[in-house]
Amino acid sequence: MKQIKAFVHRNRVSDLVHALGAAGFQRLALFDVKGLLRALSAREQEYSVALGDQVISEVQMELFCEDDDVARAVEIFRRVGRTGRSDAGWIYVSPIEQTLPIDNAS
Repeated sequence: MKQIKAFVHRNRVSDLVHALGAAGFQRLALFDVKGLLRALSAREQEYSVALGDQVISEVQMELFCEDDDVARAVEIFRRVGRTGRSDAGWIYVSPIEQTLPIDNAS
């Protein structure tokens, strides 16, 4: 099993969620984060006093899938997550050692 973590522009998230869902991917989590992606417009930027730099609100998407599905999922992130700029985001793929359900077993 693999974890795919993608940092994407906020305006691409809805299309990505729908495309991944249509492809059968279900284990998806979304997190609002501040990042250093290149802003698509000046309205996206804000100054972070803590970092001393311009940041934007972006979304971290995490998807868990079987090893055989990684290439297909990454292709969806790369195709649907495009913004028309070279720095549209980043995708990371990591192995998952173990998955365990949370259940009522004692």
